[in-house]
Amino acid sequence: MHRTPATPVRLKAGALVLRPWAPEDAAVLAELYRDEALRRWAAAPVHDEPSAARWVAEQQRGWETGERFAFAVQETRASGARPAGNVVLKCPATPSSSAEVGYWTAAHARGRGVAPRALTALADWAFDAFAHQGLNRLELRHQVDNTASCRVAEKSGFALSGVLPAAPPAFPLDGHQHIRRAPTAG
Repeated sequence: MHRTPATPVRLKAGALVLRPWAPEDAAVLAELYRDEALRRWAAAPVHDEPSAARWVAEQQRGWETGERFAFAVQETRASGARPAGNVVLKCPATPSSSAEVGYWTAAHARGRGVAPRALTALADWAFDAFAHQGLNRLELRHQVDNTASCRVAEKSGFALSGVLPAAPPAFPLDGHQHIRRAPTAG
């Protein structure tokens, strides 16, 4: 799954636009990471604008290598358009029929269906874009105490498939694994 899309990918999910992260997003990303809940669940080392700029550059490298396709989830409201979250497709180092997805939602966008809509759009795109490479399974993992992520996974078509043992420091507690399979043709 290391084939990079030939053109920048923009996805629509109702009023949401999913687009690759850009350097001009660093300031708002640093602002979003001031949220304690986001820092608790998201593993990104974003503490200020320079670290946010480094994170954005890493996401751009992921697109270039085809190993990671991170999208800023942009929401347009009366106050303007700004990132409301992130969704990412993480591809394995070797060709595989499965890949992992992840996401986070900004504080101002939680509880309004942003995460399920964005995650569904990402999954649909991934199955379409990488079907010719055999992608037929997406995995989503979260800590067992993150009940909101369980709800998002289920709303996005990811069925709970099991409990994973803790793996500190990234996963200090047991986790849930959710699976979504590609739609079958026919």
